[in-house]
Amino acid sequence: MAKGAVAAKRSQLERSLVGPAAEHFVLYKLHGRGFLATLAPENAPTVDILVMNPDETITALIQVKARTRGADKGWHMQQKHEGFIGKTLFYAFVDLEEDPPITYIVPAAVVADVINKTHAVWLSRPGLKGQPHRDHPMRRVLPSYEGVEGYPPGWLMKYRERWEDLRGKPRT
Repeated sequence: MAKGAVAAKRSQLERSLVGPAAEHFVLYKLHGRGFLATLAPENAPTVDILVMNPDETITALIQVKARTRGADKGWHMQQKHEGFIGKTLFYAFVDLEEDPPITYIVPAAVVADVINKTHAVWLSRPGLKGQPHRDHPMRRVLPSYEGVEGYPPGWLMKYRERWEDLRGKPRT
C-alpha cells in the first residue's frame, strides 16, 4: 500500500485468514531451515506450531502472532499471555505488512515480561484527556517503547529472524 493511502476495511473472512496465513508462513520458514515442524492440534490453548528434533522429541513450541497493518506496527495480545513463560515456548511475531514478511522469534518469558511492564507503564500514565486509564485484558507488543525499563526503542530488532534459537540454545 502506498504511503498515506487509507486501507479499505477488511471483511471478517479476510481478517480470519491472517492468522492461518502467518502460521503457514512460519512453517514454510522452518522447513526451509531444516526444522521438523507441524501445526499443533486445533484449538491448542498456548501453541500453534510444534518444532521437533529428528528423534521426534519436542524442541520448541510456537505461538504465532500476525499483523498486517496499523500505525503502531504492533501485535494484539491478552493478559493471559503474561502467564505463558515455558522454557521451550516462543512467539513468532510475523509482520505481513512488510514485503517480504519479517518474523521476530521471541522467548515467551520475554514477551510475558514486556507486556506486563508496558501495561503497568500505560496504567500509570494519564489518558488523552488526563483521565486515569482503566485496566483491561488487552495488551500490545510494539517494536519500540519509550520509558519502559529493559525495553528501549528498537528492543524487538534483536529477535529479528532468530530461527536458530528454536534449536534449544537461544542467544542472549
